[in-house]
Amino acid sequence: MRATAAGKAGLDWTTLGLLTFPPLSWAGNAIVGHYAAGAIPPVTLNFARWALAGLLLAPAVWRDVRLHAAALKRHAGVIAAMGMLSVSVYNAMQYLALTTSSPINVTLIGASAPIFLLIIGALFFHERVRGWHVAGALLCLAGVGVVLLRGDPARLAQLDFVPGDLFMLAATVTWSAYTWLLRKRRPDLPLAVLLFGQIVAGVLASAPFAAWELAATHAPLHLDAKVAAILLYVATVPSLLGYFAWDRAIARAGAQLPVFFFTLTPVFAALMSSALLGDWPRWFHAAGLAAIVGGIWLANRR
Repeated sequence: MRATAAGKAGLDWTTLGLLTFPPLSWAGNAIVGHYAAGAIPPVTLNFARWALAGLLLAPAVWRDVRLHAAALKRHAGVIAAMGMLSVSVYNAMQYLALTTSSPINVTLIGASAPIFLLIIGALFFHERVRGWHVAGALLCLAGVGVVLLRGDPARLAQLDFVPGDLFMLAATVTWSAYTWLLRKRRPDLPLAVLLFGQIVAGVLASAPFAAWELAATHAPLHLDAKVAAILLYVATVPSLLGYFAWDRAIARAGAQLPVFFFTLTPVFAALMSSALLGDWPRWFHAAGLAAIVGGIWLANRR
């Protein structure tokens, strides 16, 4: 494992804040996404979220976008792939998941992302897999299974899964693929310029699906103060601020340490769900979280 400056000197308060803010904001995103169910369709919510985020970011970044136009054009393919994986597919699937699943379940399943990172790295990026990696992956997947089955093995025989849980499982694989692109293929661009490029690509990819959702499903769309507040929150806190903090956290602390902070997302979601939704965690949530954290610890041993 490569040592980082932060790792040598210990965690300062700035790095600790950068590591903690993204899981806190993404837990809040899960709660707000649950509130939004029924008020605004999930794919449309994702499209509106990122379109608004792009509009808010544009005035601050437009000069730099023009300055780096040649680099953006040169890296258009990888930026488009990153935008579609993160902005378009991952976030839309998460909102779809929240229409039938709880914020606790969604964030717990999302916390298994480091294991899918390991699997994708081995399959597509020639990362070496050791015995404890496999053990960690199996333990983490067992934790996800406990959450998916609600602690009831009989559900496996009946294939009685909540659709939202399966959507979130697919979303987690998508996020893992995006993270590998961010690690291995990140264009040498300022963060704000790169994020804006991803937002543009993701919004363009999402637009046809949002239009189809509104036209084909006749889904309700209530434009009121509640929807406006939801859009303002998801466009700023988990989108712009969360992504900026995550990128800076990886830059300061390396790739390994943020993985452990990622698992704080379901903890924050459980606390928020209990306080705001009256959705108290159950024993299988605790068991699933323990297995996931244990699996990540095993997989990231030296």
